[in-house]
Amino acid sequence: MTSWDGVPRLDGIRVLVVEDVSAIREIVVAALERYGAEVTAARTAVEGLELLQLQRPDAFLTSISMPGEDGYWLIRQIRSLPPERGGATPAAAFTGRSTEEDRLDALRAGFQVHVAKPADLPALIEVVAFLARNKKGSSPGHLRA
Repeated sequence: MTSWDGVPRLDGIRVLVVEDVSAIREIVVAALERYGAEVTAARTAVEGLELLQLQRPDAFLTSISMPGEDGYWLIRQIRSLPPERGGATPAAAFTGRSTEEDRLDALRAGFQVHVAKPADLPALIEVVAFLARNKKGSSPGHLRA
């Protein structure tokens, strides 16, 4: 992985973004693509679960608060899958819930990273790079964004 403007390049990294707010989804997708990621976006947790199993991304970002099934439902469903179906996919909670308790809830639920909205886009790119490195077998770490 190389960097561009001090931010890691995401060339060849497949990312799934699950976000119900179209303006946020479009900005995040555009930022990830600008740094080389191959991005698929979903509007709902149910759609995200289907896409994750079909496309097997290297990392995924999901909102927590969504109509219908939420991000906690999504991570529970994903973590119940066997690894070969995507159950171990590195994940970040991308949410407006930004208290310390919210961060801990996200980590306990199965997310590796909690990213508070609004997020600094270069920091979000770094989170995706971190998640993808962990999928490829690097030593796990803790990142607070």
